[in-house]
Amino acid sequence: MALRSQLLKGVLDACVMAVVEEQPVYGYELSQKLQAIGLPDISDGTIYPVLLRLQKNGFIRSEMRPSASGPNRKYYFLTDSGKTELEQIASEWLQIAKPVSQLLKRGVEDEKNNGTN
Repeated sequence: MALRSQLLKGVLDACVMAVVEEQPVYGYELSQKLQAIGLPDISDGTIYPVLLRLQKNGFIRSEMRPSASGPNRKYYFLTDSGKTELEQIASEWLQIAKPVSQLLKRGVEDEKNNGTN
């Protein structure tokens, strides 16, 4: 099942910053990592506008580095203000994720108990 694009768009900045916080990555690698954790349909056309916006806002920075397999690659790093922003987003996410999950789970359970789908 595909995620609604608006729902994904709302959390994609935080997901990108969380991956970049773990280790510097280049765009294609970032896309692959997001797909590997279960976020579908994360294409280059989706990733690069996010990276540009995060860089413009000062949350990430980029640096060209040599590649073992071809031309130099642009690697992305989380800045100090990016770390602060990520902490804020994570805190806000945790405040809404649990109650929303509980509410939605309750709705699904009610449907199953009533025999509707």
